[in-house]
Amino acid sequence: MSAAVLRIGTRGSRLALAQAEWVRQRLQAAHPGLRAELVVIKTSGDRIHDVPLHQLGGKGLFVKELESALGEGTIDAAVHSLKDLPGELAPGLIVAAVPEREDPHDVVVTRQAGGLAALPDGARAGTSSPRRAALLRALRPQLAVVDLRGNVDTRLAKLERGEVDALVLAAAGLRRLGIAPPHAEPCDVRTFVPAIGQGALALESRPGPVAEQLAAIEHRASRQAVDAERAFLTTVGGTCVTPLAAHATIAGDRLALHALIAHPDGTRIVRGAAAGGAADGAQVGRELGERLLRDGGAALLRALGLPA
Repeated sequence: MSAAVLRIGTRGSRLALAQAEWVRQRLQAAHPGLRAELVVIKTSGDRIHDVPLHQLGGKGLFVKELESALGEGTIDAAVHSLKDLPGELAPGLIVAAVPEREDPHDVVVTRQAGGLAALPDGARAGTSSPRRAALLRALRPQLAVVDLRGNVDTRLAKLERGEVDALVLAAAGLRRLGIAPPHAEPCDVRTFVPAIGQGALALESRPGPVAEQLAAIEHRASRQAVDAERAFLTTVGGTCVTPLAAHATIAGDRLALHALIAHPDGTRIVRGAAAGGAADGAQVGRELGERLLRDGGAALLRALGLPA
């Protein structure tokens, strides 16, 4: 790495660039005199638009090329939406910092007021997320859930044109882009549990001086929360295409975690909650994962052909 410039790798979407620029500005504020520049990496997930994301291997496609660039030394750090990160990182890489988390809620966006409850039977709800699809089917079995890829602007345009009647989007993405749709209703995080790491960013690097620079914008409570969620992920053994969810909240020195394992068709959902010390979030996540596997999650995963 040049002593003068920190090269920050990012995807090229408007949201990814907004997130990376947010990181760049905060790093430069934390390290006066630091020069940081964005390096756009085109990922497989960005290049292929006509195949459902889960058939391509899930959101790990948004991570692999950035990790390759880190390994090759063409970038010094990578900014990811933390929910895109698989349970295991590439060898030799670490999450050097988790900045303060944005709103983790999902929101239902419709053309008219009323949200999910006001949609008529047969209405088309668009999402590319197996988790959101499973929860939509569980809450409103009469809806037609359709696979809908594309960036936030593309999906909102498809809603406006009537290609779908509703979207489920991350509140964090809308906020980071400064978009406020007129009919956007937040989902209850205990019922519509967010994706693991949703709303959080991960700053990935190799160990060493760059990681130490990135750590300047670490947010302790956000790290504790996502550590609990990711411990649940690694315990359950799910992948980016498994309908899993976990959401942790911190209050003082206490942590509360809600999680679920779902069948893609929404007919079976194993849910649970746990609490513990905020500093012990990873243990709370592991124990909740073990409990949900015992309570039917393991059988559900085996029915999907996944190890459990």
